[in-house]
Amino acid sequence: MAAITASMVAELRGKTDAPMMECKRALTEAEGDMAKAEELLRVKLGSKAGKAAGRVTAEGVVVSHIEGNSGAMLEVNCETDFVTKNDSFLALAQAAVALIASKNPADVEALGALAYSQDGFGPTLEDVRKGLIGKIGENMSFRRFKRFSSGAKLASYLHGTRIGVVVEFEGDDVAAKDVAMHVAAMKPVALSSADVPAHLVATERSVAAAKAAEDAAVATAAGKPVQSPEIVAKRIEGGVQKYLKEVSLFNQSFVKNDKLSVEQMLKAANTNVKGFTLYVVGEGIEKKVDDFAAEVAAQVAAAKQSS
Repeated sequence: MAAITASMVAELRGKTDAPMMECKRALTEAEGDMAKAEELLRVKLGSKAGKAAGRVTAEGVVVSHIEGNSGAMLEVNCETDFVTKNDSFLALAQAAVALIASKNPADVEALGALAYSQDGFGPTLEDVRKGLIGKIGENMSFRRFKRFSSGAKLASYLHGTRIGVVVEFEGDDVAAKDVAMHVAAMKPVALSSADVPAHLVATERSVAAAKAAEDAAVATAAGKPVQSPEIVAKRIEGGVQKYLKEVSLFNQSFVKNDKLSVEQMLKAANTNVKGFTLYVVGEGIEKKVDDFAAEVAAQVAAAKQSS
């Protein structure tokens, strides 16, 4: 059995907004598996447990560079929000994304090998990165990037420096820009319901089935009638279909006019969106959570041993 620490409970609470004891129970049942504990909380508490699941903690910026029908988007990470406002850090990010657009590196390692000089450092982008780490006193890294060169038109939107969207489209520039803003706000995972990744659909179906089973157990314990398997199956499938509509771009209600779906808005504007890319700074990265009390206790114990 994995040890459930206070910092693990605090991390799960920060992700889900669930009560502290519920977080501890879920982690215990999941034997310390954070992802499994989140799923257990969703089954038990419903949508309440997921409302903060999109929060991210790593710092950095998202930048984009578009020239005609080609361009790129890049996420550069650092340790603190303070560095995201540093002119040298921002110059490095802008130079890197421009190099991606023009040189088409295969990966982050190839990006670092490209020629670039800044602040007295060089001759490669990687040399500049290492030099700025020493100068600023904080680690920084190129995390991920995407280059666009399909021939479709491109529209980009940056929400501050933490959220970036590039939309590939044909048609009206204004409509495409509106879609980019919509994606930043609503964070769809796919263009259409059919494009939602299978593992996400499977997880949603599993959660719906577990929730239905729990409802049946509660009804049985209370002496109330239990729904038939056919009705339960329809409930589960209905929940999955509702989820698919909520996370697919074309089915979402357009943020600027909720009486229209995004698909209807695009049709009215004679515009076809072929794809979109959404970057949120730190998405999927877990920042180290320091257990201050444990650290102090360890220091006290070490001091006692050395005395």
